[in-house]
Amino acid sequence: MAVSTLYLLFLSLSFFLLGTNAIQPSQKQVLLQLRKQLEYPKQLDIWFNTTYDFCYLSSPQVNITCENNYVSELKIMGYQQPNKVSSSFHGFPVPSQTLSQNFSMDSLIATLSRLTSLKALSLVSLGIWGPLPDKIQRLYTLEYIDLSDNFLFGSIPPTFSRMVSLQSVNLDGNFLNGSFPDGVDLLSSLTSLSLRGNGFAGQLPDLPNLPNSLIILYLSKNSFSGQIPVKYSQLSHLQELDLSFNSLSGVPPASLFSLPYMTYLNLTSNMLTGSLPTHLECGNRLAAVDISLNRFTGPLPSCLSNDVNNRTVKYDGNCLMNDVKHQHPANYCVEEARGVEVDAKDFKDSGKRRNSGIIVGVIVGSVVVLVLLVSGFVVLCRKLCPRVVSEQKLLHKPVQDYSVTGYPSGLLTNARFLSEAAKLGAEGIPVHRLFSFEELKDATNNFHRSTLIGEGSSGKIYKGKLGNGTIIAIRHLTVSKKYTIRNLKLRLDLFARLRHPHLVCLLGHCISSEGTDDSDSNKVYLVYEYVHNGNYRSLLAGNDPENVLKWGDRLRILTGVAKAVHFLHTGLIPGFFNNRLKANNILLNEDGMAKLSDYGLSIIAEDIKQEDANGEGAKSWQMKNLEDDVYSFGFILLETLVGPSAASRKDEFLTNEMASFETEEERKKVVDPVVLASCSQESLSVIISITKKCFCGDSWDRPSFEDVLWHLQYAAQVQDGAHRPAEAVLFMGC
Repeated sequence: MAVSTLYLLFLSLSFFLLGTNAIQPSQKQVLLQLRKQLEYPKQLDIWFNTTYDFCYLSSPQVNITCENNYVSELKIMGYQQPNKVSSSFHGFPVPSQTLSQNFSMDSLIATLSRLTSLKALSLVSLGIWGPLPDKIQRLYTLEYIDLSDNFLFGSIPPTFSRMVSLQSVNLDGNFLNGSFPDGVDLLSSLTSLSLRGNGFAGQLPDLPNLPNSLIILYLSKNSFSGQIPVKYSQLSHLQELDLSFNSLSGVPPASLFSLPYMTYLNLTSNMLTGSLPTHLECGNRLAAVDISLNRFTGPLPSCLSNDVNNRTVKYDGNCLMNDVKHQHPANYCVEEARGVEVDAKDFKDSGKRRNSGIIVGVIVGSVVVLVLLVSGFVVLCRKLCPRVVSEQKLLHKPVQDYSVTGYPSGLLTNARFLSEAAKLGAEGIPVHRLFSFEELKDATNNFHRSTLIGEGSSGKIYKGKLGNGTIIAIRHLTVSKKYTIRNLKLRLDLFARLRHPHLVCLLGHCISSEGTDDSDSNKVYLVYEYVHNGNYRSLLAGNDPENVLKWGDRLRILTGVAKAVHFLHTGLIPGFFNNRLKANNILLNEDGMAKLSDYGLSIIAEDIKQEDANGEGAKSWQMKNLEDDVYSFGFILLETLVGPSAASRKDEFLTNEMASFETEEERKKVVDPVVLASCSQESLSVIISITKKCFCGDSWDRPSFEDVLWHLQYAAQVQDGAHRPAEAVLFMGC
C-alpha cells in the first residue's frame, strides 16, 4: 500500500517539461493570485514551484487545461463536501467551513475575468461565500460553470443572463434564494441547469423563462410552490427533470410523462394531488419515475407499473388504489387537498385500540430481544472493531454511482465529460449482477478444458454460454484471504462501477470457496461480455491486405482506449491506475470498436503480477521500476508506429532506434510501411512527439493521460483534414 500511495503522489504531480507550449506568464500570475484569494488551500500546493508549467500539473482535486498557452479550463475541488447546517450560516464567515472575513467574491470574479480564454470553471466545496456580484458577466467566455457546495447567498443577478455562451450551470448546495432568476431564457445554448439544495421560492418558471435547449433541469430541495406549468410539455429536448422536495400542488401535466426524450422524472415529496389519467401515456425512453410521498388518489396508470420493462416507478406514500399497504387511506389525501392539517395516524387509531393488547405484548417482547441484541453487539464489537476500522481505510473517498437518477457527479465536475456522461447514459450497458457458481459451471460444462481460452499469472480465462444464449468470458482469480469477505465485496462493488463504452463490460461476479484446497484464499469469478473479433496486437501483426489497419483506423482505436483509461483515472474517486495496458488487451467487437480488457484488477488482488495473459514476464525489463499507465500506453503507441515485432525489443529499441524518428527520411527505416502509406506527416509527427514523452525516465515528467488523449484527437483531426485518397479511414474485415 505504501508503494501505491507513493505512486499516486508522483502521478498527482505529473507535468511536462517547459517548452514551446508553456503557459503565458500573465496567466500564471492570475493563478497565483487566485491561490492567494482562496487562502492557499492544500490542494493548490502543486503550484508552489512556479518554475513548473501549470498547464500540465494535475491531481484528483485540481486540473488545468490550456489552449494556445492560455487557460481554457480550471477545476479546483475541495477534499470533501462541507457538512453545512443552514441555521449556522447567516451571510457571515463560519470558522472551519468558509473562507475568512478577508475573502471577497467581487475580487475573485475580477481575478477570474483576467483568464480571457476560460471556457470551463469548477470551484467546488472551497468555502467560497458571499452573493454573486453583478460583474459575473465579465466571465462571458464561460460555457460551463460549477460553484456547487459553497456558501453563496442572495439572488442570482440579472447580469448572469449576459453569459450567453453558457451550456451548463451547477449551483447546487448553496444558500441562494429569491424567485427563479429572470433572463435564463436568453441563454439559448443552455442544456443543463442544476439549482438543487438552495432556498429558491415562489412559482416555477413558465416556459417563456426557460430556454428550449434544456436537456437537464434539477430544481429539487428548494421551496417552490404552485402548480407545474402545463407548457413544460413544450421542452421537447428535456431528458431529466427533478422537482422533488418542494411544495408543489395540483395535478402534474399528463404530457410531462410523454416527452419524447424524457428518461428521468422525480416529483417525490411535494403536495401534488388528484388522480392521474387512467390511460396516461409514457414516453418510450422513460426509465425512472418517482411520484412517492404526495397526495395522489385513484388507480395507478398502467404505464407507471413496475411491470413495464426497463422502467422503475416509486409511488409509496400516496392514497392510490394499488399496493394499499404502502398507501394512506383515501380520506387522508382528501383532507390534505382541502387544506386541513391531518396526521395519517388519526385514520388508524381505532385499529390500534382494537389491537392494544397485542401491541403491548409485542413491545415487551421487543424490549427483551433488544436488550439481548445490544449485549451481543457489545461483545462482537470488542472482537471485530479493529478489523472493521482497518476495512474502512479501503475507500478513502466517496464513490460516485451510475444510476438512472442522473449522471455521476464526478463526471459533471469537468466540462470535457459532459458529452461523455450523456453517451454513457444512452449506451444501455447491462446491469452488474451476482452469478451462482452452479450457473458458471453450467455455462462452461463444469469448466471443461475445451472452454479454456487463456491462462496467466492473473488466473485462467474460460469461454462460456449462459442459459439465455449469451456468450461470456469468465476470469478465475485466486484472492488472498488477507481480505475479509466483506472487504472483498466492497472492492468488487467498486470494481462493478466501472462502466464505459470502451471497457469490456463486467456483467457480474461470483465468490466461491467450492473446490479450493487453499485455506488462505478465496475464488473470485469475474464474468465479462465476450468480445470475439481479435485483439489490437494480432491485427497490427497481420499480413492479410484485406484485414489491414491503416493509420486512421489505428488512431480511432487508440483514441477509444485513451478515453477509457482517462475515465479509469478520473471518472471515479478513487481512480484506477496500473491497468495492465498492452496491445493484446485491446479487443475489438464486430463493429471494430475498441474495448480495453484486464483493467482495474489490482483493486481486487493487489498482488497480481503485471504479466501477459500468455505468461510473458513484463517484470523482466525497465517497466519493473517505471510502471504506470502512461508509460505502458507509450509501448502501445510504439507498436502502432513500428509494428509488434520491432516493439517487442523494448529496451533495445528505446536505447538505439528512438532517435530514428527525428527526420522523415529516418522514419522510413523504422515506421510500419502501412503507416507511411496511409498517414499525413503532420499527424504522424504529433504521435511520435507524445510517444517519446511517455518514455520519460521519471513518471512525473511524463504527460497526463488527458494530454495523451488530446494529442490523439488532434492527430486524428489533422489526418482527416489531409484529404488524400490513400489516407481514407477504412476498417476492413472487422
